[in-house]
Amino acid sequence: MKRFLLAVVCALAVASAGCDEALSSITGPTPNLTPTLSSIQKEIFSSGDSSGRISCIGCHTDSGRAPASNLNLLDGRSYQQLVGRAATGKAGTTLVIPGDADNSYLVKKLEGASDIVGLRMPRNNGPFLTEGQMSVIRRWIIEGAANN
Repeated sequence: MKRFLLAVVCALAVASAGCDEALSSITGPTPNLTPTLSSIQKEIFSSGDSSGRISCIGCHTDSGRAPASNLNLLDGRSYQQLVGRAATGKAGTTLVIPGDADNSYLVKKLEGASDIVGLRMPRNNGPFLTEGQMSVIRRWIIEGAANN
């Protein structure tokens, strides 16, 4: 029985590592992106990428201005601004619902869902996040949207 459990644990570890490896191969212009807030902060919120996508903090900052949609995504502030916080653009929605990427308004805005208010992010018709980049953000949320 112990060997069986050890085999199951090892198989799960290998599968998990394989998922991370596959994830890193689909993130396109952000190959270092991982499903952690610190990585998403560095690679998405605070930086543009080689596709020409602009950083989120270009608009979502309080440095010298009021942040767009009253959403400040500067490093050290983004977690409290996103997780469990009501969206200002659409009543009754929450920006990030830990464990529930499909109903997190951040995901809907980044993917351009039909029920969003206003424009898909980033504004001005992109370039938008790739499917791989969105998979990483979705995974962070599904895994509980930790402040990591």
